[in-house]
Parts: sequence; C-alpha cells; structure tokens
Amino acid sequence: MSAAAVIQDLRDRAPDLRGRLAPGFDLAPITWFRVGGPADALFTPEDEADLAYFLSCLGPDVPVQVIGLASNLLVREGGVRGVVIRLGRGFSRIAVEDGCRIRTGTAVPDVKVARAAAEASIAGLSFLRGIPGSIGGALRMNGGAYGGETRDVLVEARVVDRAGNVHLVPVEELGMSYRHSSAPEDWIFTEAVLEGRPGEPEVIAAEMNQITDSREATQPVKSRTGGSTFKNPPGEKAWQLIDAAGCRGLRVGGAQVSEKHCNFLINTGDATATDLELLGETVRARVFESTGVALEWEIRRIGCFPAEVKVEPFLGKVAA
Repeated sequence: MSAAAVIQDLRDRAPDLRGRLAPGFDLAPITWFRVGGPADALFTPEDEADLAYFLSCLGPDVPVQVIGLASNLLVREGGVRGVVIRLGRGFSRIAVEDGCRIRTGTAVPDVKVARAAAEASIAGLSFLRGIPGSIGGALRMNGGAYGGETRDVLVEARVVDRAGNVHLVPVEELGMSYRHSSAPEDWIFTEAVLEGRPGEPEVIAAEMNQITDSREATQPVKSRTGGSTFKNPPGEKAWQLIDAAGCRGLRVGGAQVSEKHCNFLINTGDATATDLELLGETVRARVFESTGVALEWEIRRIGCFPAEVKVEPFLGKVAA
C-alpha cells in the first residue's frame, strides 16, 4: 500500500481524528544521526484521547512504530512501513506535585525533568540530566546514567495499548532491569509519575553541573551521534571492550567510532544508516573475536534496508 493509500485508509477509519497525519514523512532530519528513509505515514496525536482513538480505529495489520526525540535511534534507508507515531505538545506537560513527585508527559526531554526537580529542591532525579532522550524512551528501556535508573524513581506510568485501551501501571508491573522493561512492545507510554526526595538546591545544582561537565568532557555531544551504542555487558564496560579490540576511530564510509568515547558512533557528515549499522556490526564481530563477549545493541534500529543492501548480524547471531 502506498503512503497516500495508507493516509486515506486511516482518514476513512478515523474521521474524528484531531492529530496530524503526514504521508511519506522524511524521518532523517528529526533523528540525531540525520540519516534514514521516510515513514509511510507519521501521526502526531493531539493528546492521549486522540492517540487512543487513532489506535482503536487502526487496522490490526498496519505496523506501528513509536519514536521520541530520536536520540538513540537509527532509521534504515528503506524507510518504515505503516505508521510512525511521534508524541508532541499534547504530551509535554510537567507538574510538581506533593511528596517530591513530578508528573510528566512522555514527550518531555529527560533533562527538562531533571531541571524541574532541581528548581523544586527535589533530589534523586539529577541522573536524568545525563540521558539524551525523552521520558518515554527512559520508561521503555529503563534509561539510566551516572548511578541512577528510571526504575529507581518511577512510581507509575500511563500507557495506551495497540487496541486503544488506557492503563495505569505501577512500576512493579513493568519488569524493569538494566536497559530493559518487560512492557509489551505495542504499549505507548503517555505519562509518568516520578518521585525523588527532599534536597538542598545548592547540592542538586552542583550535581547537575558535574554531570553536564562530565558529559561534555567524555562524550562527543556536539557530533551527529546516537548516544551509547551498546549495552554494558555484566561486569564490563562496552567502551573498554571496543577500545581493546582496536576499534577506536574505526570507519565505514562516513561512519566512525568516536575517538573521544568509543561506545559512540558518529556520522562524520556523509554517513548512511547502512554505514552506521555495518560499522556497529563490525565492532560487535571484532569484540567477540578478541574477548568472546557478544555486545548487545542499545541503539534502536527500525525500518527496511534499501533493496540492494542488507547488513547481516555478525556470525549469524541475532543483533538484539
């Protein structure tokens, strides 16, 4: 089905839709890597009710992908079939509540939540300053940095399932572990309640500044990158394994392993998504050959390879 046909079918099924439907939407400019192909359709819901209505009307055979700030995302050149959903202003509300709690929409950047907590003298959320994404992504993968994880501060989350039903889910039911949650893949997070503890403004500000300084000193934050590429294996640091395997500075086309922090891949200017994914698989193969450790992707990769290309996971292993 063409992008135009996808849009017309959706409009026929959901005549009361309030959000924006865009056919053949080019995803590359909104990803941090600045690479990739178009989505058949991009849907930006007006609010949670609009999202639920859309999903309830959407045919079960239409593929759905959800993206946030696209900071830890690689979109393949062949594009994304079906509908890509991106939450916008209707999911950007943030409010400080009693008991050191913050209620936040999932489109809110992690850093903005960290700043809101600091301004309200709420400690325990400063680690969010070190995660370059949105709250929705942090919930999906139990995002963490600088000694903190989302599960440490999450109270509950609101989700909309693939059928358009809304659920309120306590943290205990999300099965969160290192860079993982057991939430069904078709759940879309819309809101979260996070809880910290009383803190001193000066102490929180100093912690935030330290995280900022550390990121700028050790990570290629001004490059076209996608954040941490691979998860840390148990008891190991991915960057150390990559460095020991001789991959620092390694290139494939316009893609490069960062010289500054070798668990980051960089688009040096003319990289393709295929370059970046092939480089990542090359790194995985070299690390496995030298250490026996199979690195697991942290960057999410979506979409189709171009017709003439396919990047195979190294040694036939599934690239999780």
